[in-house]
Amino acid sequence: MTEDAARRKVVVLYLSRPDDSLRTHEGTTLVAVADAIARLKHYRFAGRWDESHRQSGCIFFVPDETLLAPEARQLGIESADDLFGGVVPYSFVRTKAITHSLVGGNAERPEGWSDVFAARIRDVVLPGYTAFSVRDAEQAAAVLLADGCVRVKKPLASGGRGQQRFQTSAELTAALEKLPADELREYGLVLETDLADVATLSIGQVTLDDMTMTYHGTQRLTTDNEGRSAYGGSDLVCVRGGWNALDRLPLPHDIRHGVAQAKVYDEATCEYPGFMASRRNYDVGQGLDSQGRWRSGVFEASWRVGGATAAEVAALAAFMEDAAVDVINASSVLAFGEEIEPPPGARVHFQGDDPELGPMIQYSLVARVVAT
Repeated sequence: MTEDAARRKVVVLYLSRPDDSLRTHEGTTLVAVADAIARLKHYRFAGRWDESHRQSGCIFFVPDETLLAPEARQLGIESADDLFGGVVPYSFVRTKAITHSLVGGNAERPEGWSDVFAARIRDVVLPGYTAFSVRDAEQAAAVLLADGCVRVKKPLASGGRGQQRFQTSAELTAALEKLPADELREYGLVLETDLADVATLSIGQVTLDDMTMTYHGTQRLTTDNEGRSAYGGSDLVCVRGGWNALDRLPLPHDIRHGVAQAKVYDEATCEYPGFMASRRNYDVGQGLDSQGRWRSGVFEASWRVGGATAAEVAALAAFMEDAAVDVINASSVLAFGEEIEPPPGARVHFQGDDPELGPMIQYSLVARVVAT
């Protein structure tokens, strides 16, 4: 390959957020991920996408958000091989809203809503509903509150934010009165069984060129600079290959159950025409409901760069470097505070003052395990 031909193959960032978002820990990590992917593909990292990149011979996109199908077509994205992330036909598909069914056949619904998808995943998610009107939210709450506490989530919120726990219909009605009607109509509201003593599993799969890697892991909880509980990263066990390779590992029952639930959710995405993804991540929550019963269910899906991605890409690199490695332990870590020393061998993606979260560090770490 000539030097000119190599330079015409580029990896670019595609941003839906303002330029200053790149100064946050998420933005800095996004840049690091895109740069690492460029090196793995032997492409040139060309920074943020602009129209001049259309002159390049081959463009690989790293978006900061799951793309909508019309947007992807305009960019020339034809398959999951053209991006690190995903493409969906409607905006609600990229949120928590699709995780639950509607309360009935007459419930408010956005254009493109798939009852078939909701039916296929019903047994692998917690008891719950998605509502796009106050009437539907109150009806859903009445059903769920009869069995215990209800957790209400705003579909666009992330990192555990935008959630409230309710014990009575009066509490929920008061909260609904404060929610703008247009916001509820456009984005919906998720209502589901509340869990205590929750452990959140990260289950996922990443494909880059001819390399597929599948993983299970657990999410860390930490304390942010305001003293609140916050996402602190993910510890992953990654295998070379697809879902079958993950199934061959000697997994504990709860993890194997969570993997099976994530796989059902993943397979059901075909019910949304035009869906495609090279990065698939599913948060599976496991804990006790109000009656003390153990429950497990997919909380939400992510088809874009996320909190675990730094670890995912580090694991991909390790697999590509050594064909003898079949299993890799990889971690992405977020910690809050000043002058935190990363462990030996860590790759630091951000260390400093995040404009929103204050002093913090984000890094990834890999340990290799050769399967026998």
